Amino acid sequence: MSYSRQSMGSGLFLLLVCSALCHLLIRSTRGYEFGRTYVVRPKGKHQATIVWLHGLGDNGSSSSQLLESLPLPNIKWICPTAPSRPVSLLGGFPCTAWFDVGEISEDLHDDIEGLDASAAHIANLLSTEPTDVKVGIGGFSMGAAIALYSTTCYALGRYGNGLPYTINLRATVGLSGWLPGWRSLRSKIESSNEAARRAASIPVILAHGTSDDVVPYRFGETSAQALAMAGFRQVMFKQYEGLGHYTVPKEMNEVVHWLASRLGLEGSR
Repeated sequence: MSYSRQSMGSGLFLLLVCSALCHLLIRSTRGYEFGRTYVVRPKGKHQATIVWLHGLGDNGSSSSQLLESLPLPNIKWICPTAPSRPVSLLGGFPCTAWFDVGEISEDLHDDIEGLDASAAHIANLLSTEPTDVKVGIGGFSMGAAIALYSTTCYALGRYGNGLPYTINLRATVGLSGWLPGWRSLRSKIESSNEAARRAASIPVILAHGTSDDVVPYRFGETSAQALAMAGFRQVMFKQYEGLGHYTVPKEMNEVVHWLASRLGLEGSR
């Protein structure tokens, strides 16, 4: 009996430490507070939970309205709102953003502090889901970028600042976005057998329009290639001819079928 109590105590201690670290990361986002979180409850048996992340200047409400209409009754959608912060791309004008970003280019500087803080906030939202529920992340534009960054944290087992990442992600969706830190990802993954195993285990779907004038198509394509070269073996990249920086029903239908297949959803009961 004493051994059982000691084990339970150790487990509780580790849980509290991880929770404290996660909250420390969230609070470190330069004093910016995350906005309201919207939740779309599953209409059928709860089999999966996905955090969906909006684009620059948007909010969780618009995401929840889109996701509520999808024929995925077994998924619970969590739609947080990013903090309002000055954004370099907008000349310092404040708006909702998961991290600071300048001009989208090959020389784009990654705001690791902002990326880590948002990734920790997302992880915290998923940390209380039931253990028998599969969890994933998806997003559009900047939301896709933070979803992909979170996926690399999952593979590496740590955030950019070295603190542990403990969420067991099962699927990632990135629409019209890009992969932060893509240049150094391969060397980081290849330095750890466990990271390589996790990278190979997670399904990722990326989709991008060829006429996107906000996040150019080549960034979506480069992101998919960088993931594949780093050992993410289950990456699917979908090209949409003539599509700009927005979603269309055909794209969302493909996401629906992909999620249902990859997560093994049974349908409404």
